[in-house]
Amino acid sequence: MGRPEFGVMLRQQKIDFEEIKATAQLCDSTGYDSVWFYDHVLGQGIIGIDIYEPWTLMSALSTVTKNVKLGTMVLCNPFRHPPLLAKMASTLDVISNGRVEFAIGAGWFEEEFRAYGYPFPSTKERIEMLQEAVTILKLMWEDETASFTGKHYRVENAFCNPKPVQRPHIPVCIGGAGERFLLRAVAELADEWNCPATSAIEFDRKHSILRNHCEEVGRNIEDITISQQTVCVLVEDRKDLPEKLEKAQRRYGFFGDIEKLGIVGTPEDCVGKINADMKKGISKYTIFFSDVMNPKTIELFAKEIIPEFR
Repeated sequence: MGRPEFGVMLRQQKIDFEEIKATAQLCDSTGYDSVWFYDHVLGQGIIGIDIYEPWTLMSALSTVTKNVKLGTMVLCNPFRHPPLLAKMASTLDVISNGRVEFAIGAGWFEEEFRAYGYPFPSTKERIEMLQEAVTILKLMWEDETASFTGKHYRVENAFCNPKPVQRPHIPVCIGGAGERFLLRAVAELADEWNCPATSAIEFDRKHSILRNHCEEVGRNIEDITISQQTVCVLVEDRKDLPEKLEKAQRRYGFFGDIEKLGIVGTPEDCVGKINADMKKGISKYTIFFSDVMNPKTIELFAKEIIPEFR
């Protein structure tokens, strides 16, 4: 087993940019591999609250960090025309010297589609769009010029210069857990699959279905990086766990039973959970810390857990 990668989901709603920047820089200096945002234009829970657009955030943070990669978990494909998205990602990869994490999905939050005037087609059609988009992205990043005609998108002799620093293309992660269409798209096109926290309890079954899709398309599942979106409830003393776990369940209960799906407990407990996950094939995490961007928790994880895997 190789070493796992650890990324932190940063808060982007109801927060000052300076705090986002300071937290990203803390992650950058303490050994994390990446920082992440979600791709929503409306707030989660309270629709009209302040919320930053992630691509703008990543561009700004790329100039004040040196080590961490920058990504969205996950980009909402229908929000941006694929060839323009290819150009945006390539530009940021150059600016950041190869630090773009590119994770993309089909989109799901119908209310924000309607609010911003985007059509909201069926799940099957959105995944068809995602498949065409990933094809276009790789063509734009790899070829001198890209041409593609599909059901949903078309490009003709399109240049994407400068090319990304990451070659032959920026690795593409597809996030989601739909068994019939989404995991098929992962098997056919993705370099990485991210299992959402909402499906973490079902990871073994989802992973098995992905394996079946890979076999059907003639691909080795070992060639696909497996990442997991998760919640971490970290305590130095186990006596503090019940209270902190209760708060985490209130905050992230929509994911399911945090104690079962998350990385929970003392540093020793958390290391044990990560080791168990690695045996299942998980090698990368995007972490929601239960107390969000508390620097003490970020530092504790960096000091007590990350070195166990380096």
